[in-house]
Amino acid sequence: MAEETSTLAERPEQPLPPVRDWPAGELNATEFEPVLAELMREGPLTRIRLPYGEGWAWLATRYADVKMITNDPRFSRREASVRQVTRLAPHFAPRPGALAWADQRDHNRLRNAVSAAYTVSAVKRLRPRAQEMLDALVDGTVADGPPADLVERVLEPFPINVVCEVMGVPVDERQKLHDWTREIISTAGGAEASEQAKKGLFGWIGEAVRERSESGSESDGGSNGDSEDVLSLLGGAVRRGELGLEEAISVAGPLQIGGEAVTNNSGQMFYLLLTRPDLLARFRDDPASRPAGIEELLRHIPHRAAVGLPRIATQDVDIHGTLVSAGDAVYVSYLAANRDPDVFPDPDRIDFDRDAGAHVSFGNGPHFCTGAVFSRMQIELLIDTLLERLPGLRLAVPADQVPFRQRTMIRGPVALPVTW
Repeated sequence: MAEETSTLAERPEQPLPPVRDWPAGELNATEFEPVLAELMREGPLTRIRLPYGEGWAWLATRYADVKMITNDPRFSRREASVRQVTRLAPHFAPRPGALAWADQRDHNRLRNAVSAAYTVSAVKRLRPRAQEMLDALVDGTVADGPPADLVERVLEPFPINVVCEVMGVPVDERQKLHDWTREIISTAGGAEASEQAKKGLFGWIGEAVRERSESGSESDGGSNGDSEDVLSLLGGAVRRGELGLEEAISVAGPLQIGGEAVTNNSGQMFYLLLTRPDLLARFRDDPASRPAGIEELLRHIPHRAAVGLPRIATQDVDIHGTLVSAGDAVYVSYLAANRDPDVFPDPDRIDFDRDAGAHVSFGNGPHFCTGAVFSRMQIELLIDTLLERLPGLRLAVPADQVPFRQRTMIRGPVALPVTW
């Protein structure tokens, strides 16, 4: 990998580690990213340069450092939204008011507008409806008989339907929104294709929020808002002046896009179960082990490529004797934190008996994933339902013939051919 030998003039007393180029290379199935593994060995802090953007950034890979940085207000997402920072994606156009780029107090204000749709009680209410939607998909798959593409028949349409239920997207509009979100998370189509998809998605959301704001369909400002969908809650917040329309659009867009993660995460989980007879047998023979096993799979799977969104240090911060100066870009790796041997002994081994509940697959701190409770519910339903309805479920092709997505920010199988 390339090496940068210059040092910053204002820090002559501290020799900086070399900058490591991190190309967007192809990855095999569920393998842990080899570049990240190397950076972890060089850590705890390294410097990286991603394929796009400008300059270099610090990368934190240790569990404790990841938790500290993501909870420390000295590291700002908002500042990173107005800077050209080295990045994985070819396109960079953060929307004003986007939840992912907000710092406190704006972050709480934006998130509170939709929090009623993501409570534990809201998940409990949706679960029977989610089970109905899943059962219908499995019924159709069983009726058509094997072989089948599990991604096409179940793992893709189920999360789309669930997230659209939560958001309040009409049934006849769901495929269109899915097509847009798929283009947005891909890095293969280039900036123009992604920008067109964003215009389509955010334009549709804007019209939906505006209509609900004008109609006043949500109940008393969401006072009993657990029953409200996201678009109605946002419409009410806009009408009451709590959010601007552009802010509401910026909150809703990533929540809609986030539904794609369940498809890819569950696809990786089923790939592992179907290529590891010991894991599949444990889940089949011991249903009580499934909740802990799901947490271990969430810890283990490489749910994304490279790193997520950066932060900017707003003050000088000393981390393990390394000075991160005000203005420096900083990334954290949740994937690396989930493989920290100080927290998860023998971290590359899948162990359903370990306590994996401390994993950070849904993030940490203020930006902890809004939809985490919904994601867990969907994964639980998928594993329970498919293993019970299809007791002979197995791959229909050799494991090395299962195609996985490349040049995308969220990793997972393109297709999962199965029989039973």
